[in-house]
Amino acid sequence: MPTPPITELTTRAREIFRLVVEGYLATGTPVGSKALAGAGGVNLSSASIRSVLADLEGLGLLAAPHTSAGRLPTEAGLRLFVDGIMQVAEPTPEERQAIERRIAAPGPIEAALEATSALLSNLSSGAGVVMVPRREPRLMHLQLVPLGPGKALAVLVGEDGGVENRILELPMSLPPGALEEVSNYISAHLGGRTLAQAAGAMRAEIASGKSALDAASRDLVERGLAVWSEDAAQRPVLIVRGQANLLDEAALTDLERVRSLLDDLENKQSVADLLDTAREARATRIFIGSENRLFALSGSSVIASPYRDREGKVVGVVGVIGPTRLNYARVVPMVDFTAQSLGKLIG
Repeated sequence: MPTPPITELTTRAREIFRLVVEGYLATGTPVGSKALAGAGGVNLSSASIRSVLADLEGLGLLAAPHTSAGRLPTEAGLRLFVDGIMQVAEPTPEERQAIERRIAAPGPIEAALEATSALLSNLSSGAGVVMVPRREPRLMHLQLVPLGPGKALAVLVGEDGGVENRILELPMSLPPGALEEVSNYISAHLGGRTLAQAAGAMRAEIASGKSALDAASRDLVERGLAVWSEDAAQRPVLIVRGQANLLDEAALTDLERVRSLLDDLENKQSVADLLDTAREARATRIFIGSENRLFALSGSSVIASPYRDREGKVVGVVGVIGPTRLNYARVVPMVDFTAQSLGKLIG
């Protein structure tokens, strides 16, 4: 059954629906007619409220998990609430200061992104996730260290201080001293460039016949640069913090859901693919339960927002993963503010 637009609900039904959803999001438990008729509730009899609840259930907006347990919103109901009723609560000055302070802390950008993910987890009581910008480091130094016949350890040091290691396959015919020669050549001639720029410069030298290296050494330079260039292009970098927040009391009563959720989070490529769908969004995107296939079985929601560099180019995504009863009104603007703050850092 298609979800009715919010304008088709009567004023009475809309108010009761809002109170049910807000009550459920606050407590995680179904909301009954007695609670709705209580202090600050609806000025109607319990019988009248039950009649409206039954109508909302018939529209697919509410569900009754047990005969007398009250109602809770369905995923369709949550979507209608988020899109048509929810009033967002902007981050408090204290939350804004905490986010900006954590992002602006001295150190490499990866450390700031990791701290941001942890902070979002703490503020939202969900799991904080950040996709790190897919950017190649600028090369400062590359050292090739022999490991034995046919193998070497390639150690790359970037201008940002990052260090990465890779095992490199070597041709058995490589002449003595070639590893040191190639290490010195790359560091001296290609330093200060991204890996893609370094590889392009190397190919241009070879094509022009200006390279002072022999054929075997030229091949080794290509291998040493390509092993990182391919990695950077294909490997999304994802930081997830606060997974333990997702194991709430409700989750622990359903061990299969817990297992499914943890398996989903372990598959960082799939999480990154999901967040990637938010890269082209103009505003924060909200995925509720089965609206995304990745978390359909665990019944989790995702709130994600892209962050941009000073040129307006999307360079990553930041978000929160939590149960469908996330406090959307609070978390959505918090994620949006964090994305804007990260954009200032990246800029």
